[in-house]
Amino acid sequence: MTESAHNPEMLASMAPEELRNLMRKLGYKTQADLAAAIGVSRSAVSLWLEGKVGVPRPVAMLLRMLVGAQRRPY
Repeated sequence: MTESAHNPEMLASMAPEELRNLMRKLGYKTQADLAAAIGVSRSAVSLWLEGKVGVPRPVAMLLRMLVGAQRRPY
């Protein structure tokens, strides 16, 4: 078993509320919009938003990086 299997906190790298907030900041109005942008199913996004399945760490990192990149002046 992996470390994350022993520690439930490791499974959810982002709370559903944070995901909703990042979606809004990035301009994704629907689950389908976000799903298409990051290459996952709409049902996966739905499960993340309901808190039934944790957001995969790479997805959480990507969304946080995209929001951070929007804030930087170029």
